[in-house]
Amino acid sequence: MLKKLSIKTIVAIGIGAAVFIILGRFGSIPTFVPNVTIETSYPFLALMSLLFGPVAGLLIGLIGHTIKDSIMYGSPWFSWVIASGIFGLLVGLAAKKLNIQEGKVGVKKIVAFNIVQVVANAITWFLVAPTLDILIYAEPANKVYLQGITAGIADIITVGVITSILLVAYGKTITQKGSLTKEQ
Repeated sequence: MLKKLSIKTIVAIGIGAAVFIILGRFGSIPTFVPNVTIETSYPFLALMSLLFGPVAGLLIGLIGHTIKDSIMYGSPWFSWVIASGIFGLLVGLAAKKLNIQEGKVGVKKIVAFNIVQVVANAITWFLVAPTLDILIYAEPANKVYLQGITAGIADIITVGVITSILLVAYGKTITQKGSLTKEQ
């Protein structure tokens, strides 16, 4: 799989995982639910997934979350590590359809992105993470579904707001086709 990735994508995975770790460590706010924080790492993961695709999103989520958990807690919590990778994968699957690299990031693309991210967050945090908590760690269902719902709602809001702002800003940095004219 890695042999098919471009050097640019491999570098993006490494840098993306490092930024995910830093944001997860220093850019998170505790919530009223134990072991659940409002994260700034997921808006960044969504952006990287859109820019570099589903494989990069998957690997940034898996690697970044694994190392972040290892640094912060001594070992990774694999159910949520897997969920982070799935979130990156799901958002990355929409990358070609949204095509933000063309530079035109208007209301239509922001709305489409937010539909994608809400669905991806719901699948990831309302379903995958709590179910894996039960299957892998035999955690009580009421506890892990509360954690998952809280994390999902927080991520839907943070990804919706922060990534939308980042996408608009990114779109403004791209030169539009046909926007350059030859001087006479």
